[in-house]
This record gives sequence, structure tokens and C-alpha cells, in this order.
Amino acid sequence: MRITTWAEYGLICALHLARRAGTGPVTGRDIAARERLPGDYVEQILLRMRRAGIVSSTRGARGGYALSREATAISVRDVIQASELATFDLHCVSHPVDAVRCAEAENCSIRPVWLLLQQRIDEVLEGVKLSDLLQDEAAVRSYVGLPVYAPPVDDRIHALPILQS
Repeated sequence: MRITTWAEYGLICALHLARRAGTGPVTGRDIAARERLPGDYVEQILLRMRRAGIVSSTRGARGGYALSREATAISVRDVIQASELATFDLHCVSHPVDAVRCAEAENCSIRPVWLLLQQRIDEVLEGVKLSDLLQDEAAVRSYVGLPVYAPPVDDRIHALPILQS
């Protein structure tokens, strides 16, 4: 699995809207400028998310985009699926090695592994909501079960002495 710019930018845009929830619509240009993302990408992603029901749009001088529901009701999977149109590319379906060998009717012992991986990835992505990502990195690490690292006490770089011969 690889996370594309579509998925990453989609999450950045959705988080931007989640942070600004309740403040009114935000234009795609404003999101692109504030998040330092390409405007064309942002507009296309917001359109995809609107079609998926994640964001709503308002026309007019004070128009723009807003989340269509609470951040607690939108999963990372929802955003990635809307932005990317899939969360996991099952390569044997999208890019089969051989049409006959990779056909659904053929016996393939590898396919169940890819299907299981797809299922697990989707479960993880479904379990994390936009509201969870509004926390700082340490809180998100703790939430998803990763170790939380303490920030360094001293941020100066300690150089190793150069040995002379």
C-alpha cells in the first residue's frame, strides 16, 4: 500500500475544515494557501469529498466548503476513499500479472493475503476519526497504540569528536 498525494492532501483538507468547524464555509483557495497545497489538487479533492458526502459546499461571495457532519462521524477511511477513490489497490485486480492466472475463478494462494491486508488496513483507517487527529502527535500515537516519545531535553546537536591519526 502506498499513500498518494490525493489521500494525504485529502486528510490535510479535511483536518483544516475540522479545525474551523462552526466558523462558516472556507474556500478551496484559502485551504490551499493556508496549508501550502496546490490549488488545483485541493479543488479536485474537495469536489470528490463533496460527492462522497464528507463536505458540503455553499455558493456565493461568502461561500466555500465545510464538513457535512461532525468530525467524530468521519473516519480516515472515509476521507481516503473519497480522495483516492480506494483505500487499498488490490494489484491482482488493477494490474494482473496475467489475465488468466489472476482471474477470480483461478486458484491463487496469494490473493487471500492481499484481501486480508486490505481488510486490516480498512479496519485501522475506519477506527480513526478526524476528531482523533485534532490532537497532538503524542495523543494520536497513544490512541493508535504506538510508543510516545519524549521530546529531547536539549535540542543542540552534540557532535562526536574527530579522531586524529
